[in-house]
Amino acid sequence: MAVTNYCPACGTQNEYISHDGRLRPKCPACGYITYVDPKCAAIAFIVENDRLLLVQRAYDPGKGKWGLPGGFIEAGEDPKETARREALEETGLNIEITNLLDVFFVENGVITIAYAAKRLNGDLTAADDALDVRWFTRETLPELVFLSTITLCQRWVNHELG
Repeated sequence: MAVTNYCPACGTQNEYISHDGRLRPKCPACGYITYVDPKCAAIAFIVENDRLLLVQRAYDPGKGKWGLPGGFIEAGEDPKETARREALEETGLNIEITNLLDVFFVENGVITIAYAAKRLNGDLTAADDALDVRWFTRETLPELVFLSTITLCQRWVNHELG
């Protein structure tokens, strides 16, 4: 459980109570109950000429390992737009989302929405928080990071994904 020591409404130190079957932070002064919500991310699975586009991470978690382009969804942002925005920021490519592939939940509280996508235009270049960006074949996949990337890549290697 995420720790929320102080009430976001009035700043008083929280107590922890059982509420709705879970231990939750509650302010003893104003009664505000804090609900710790998950983070949501969106990723793009881009295949072209039987090669998959991956980015090498510049930062932890997984610094130096490879993953699908993607990132956290901003408040009010459509997850499809997140996948498009992150692909452009990390790879230099404009993409079109073609369909929903899967939704992943990890115990750390991150929900990842995975989309299939295709390249529209742009020049392939690593930027933002990517050290490198490359196309890989099923036989040349590098060291991967994140359950979503690992699972989708395994499905691709097994010819379960285009």
